[in-house]
Amino acid sequence: MSAHHARRDTDQRLDFSFLRTAPWLFGLAVCVLFAIACHHLAQWQWDRRVEVMHQVNRVLENYDDEPISFAENPRPVTGFTAEDEWTPVTFEGEYLVDETLIVRNRPRAGSPGYEVLVPFRTDEGTIVMVNRGWLQIGNTPGRPDVVPQPDPDAHTVTGRLRPGEPALDRDAPEGQVASIDLPAIEEKLGEPIVRGAYVQMMQESPAADRNPQKQVEPTLDEGPHLSYALQWYLFALMGFAVWGYSAWQKARNDRLDRLEGFGDDDAPMAAQRRRQARAAAKARARMSDEAAEDAAVDAAEQVRRR
Repeated sequence: MSAHHARRDTDQRLDFSFLRTAPWLFGLAVCVLFAIACHHLAQWQWDRRVEVMHQVNRVLENYDDEPISFAENPRPVTGFTAEDEWTPVTFEGEYLVDETLIVRNRPRAGSPGYEVLVPFRTDEGTIVMVNRGWLQIGNTPGRPDVVPQPDPDAHTVTGRLRPGEPALDRDAPEGQVASIDLPAIEEKLGEPIVRGAYVQMMQESPAADRNPQKQVEPTLDEGPHLSYALQWYLFALMGFAVWGYSAWQKARNDRLDRLEGFGDDDAPMAAQRRRQARAAAKARARMSDEAAEDAAVDAAEQVRRR
């Protein structure tokens, strides 16, 4: 093979040796850092999905179980753990109606409202907070117009266990609380209560003439966390894809420059020639389109004349 042919074969090959230069190594480092950030964000979304799935599984496992009698098995109430959430429990005792509390700022389906929290003393002497339901905001500023009261006689209450809520840095008027912060409620009532969980009422006997609205069932939707996690991994791959495509484009342009006889010092001139070539190609395409359109018009005119 002659030296001329060998040089021509070399000129026709894509040369990626420029990838070892500082700008391209820096670009690759940026892609790596971006991919690491995307991985952490994807993992964060995945962890959120795992947490949501734990909550969904807890609902599926506990929500429709047969109620546990507190008198026979107080452990889920007095020794409440996260795995006991949504467990149905039955109590016998009486409401402490005079200690009723209103929980503020409890919106539902976009409507502002309140929840009604009433202490319940069991026959065993344990006091459990019972969330009797939701009230829509009324005409009275800062509190519901009417708070339905339970029957004052002895009761049997069945409800599902829910964990207490964190304290909020907000004050509330007398007889109201900002959240179901059970230790703070215990201090407010002045006597010991179950501090790990409260009861979301399902039913009571005897039933009151009027009750707050029951709480809505928990959602079983895992949310968009899986798709978000996959999107972050896709973004990481896209970063490398953009870097790789840019490298291929440069290698291709460098090959064209070599075939046209341009050297490294002629890069601005070569770029100008490529721009001119692209402009000429677009002009030829427009001329071809116009010629085709003119031919179609002429053909239609000839058909009309016949």
